[in-house]
Amino acid sequence: MSDLSAFSLAGRRILVTGANTGIGQGIAVSVARAGGSVIGVGRSAMDDTAQKVAAAGGSFEAVAADLGDPASAAAMLERVWDASGPIDGLVNNAGIIRRADAVDLTEADWDEVMDVNLKTVFRLCQAFARRVLAETGRRGKIVNIGSVLSFQGGIRVASYTASKHGVLGLTRLLACEWAPNDINVNGIAPGYIETNNTEALRADPDRSAAILGRIPAGRWGRPSDIGDAAVFLLAAASDYMHGAVMPVDGGWLAR
Repeated sequence: MSDLSAFSLAGRRILVTGANTGIGQGIAVSVARAGGSVIGVGRSAMDDTAQKVAAAGGSFEAVAADLGDPASAAAMLERVWDASGPIDGLVNNAGIIRRADAVDLTEADWDEVMDVNLKTVFRLCQAFARRVLAETGRRGKIVNIGSVLSFQGGIRVASYTASKHGVLGLTRLLACEWAPNDINVNGIAPGYIETNNTEALRADPDRSAAILGRIPAGRWGRPSDIGDAAVFLLAAASDYMHGAVMPVDGGWLAR
């Protein structure tokens, strides 16, 4: 009989930010399918995700939070830990994007993106690690969601690209500091995924064809593609991985 216990999340509580839709929802469902309990964090309703998690046989706890406020986000993690018990894994998925030519991007748009995509990610990692380190023998897993723009420049998304480069660097830095303490910090760089954020691109025949022509796999990614990769990074199978950022992009970066 096959032993897949190294890929199981049974008995583990995983906090996923931005779990209401898209990639975050895909991660939540994959965690549930692997046996984990999901704590979904976001500022909008997560009823659809809760239903999908239940259908996958998992449990779902919805937590409302403003992830645009880094200090409030960190305090939220502390409250959840105190109220319902230790958290075994943290997935920093929530992110926003603002599109404008670099010469026109406002300081407000820059700050808003950097707060959600990078500063809150750091504060949540920090809060999580402090709780893990406070308990002898406890280990933790962190998965930060970057982007193919963690490696590329892009156009008209200056703050987003800067934030995702920052996520890559932060992931590596924290891995170096916390690996000796049994905290794994790794990341995923999604490519073009079927989400609400890419709906306009997929609806544009010319733009969609151009994107698909660059993807060796010949298709858009699905939220479950990212979710299943996250499960691997949250499970025991990846215990010797530290500071890795895995492209899940259909081969986009290899092209």
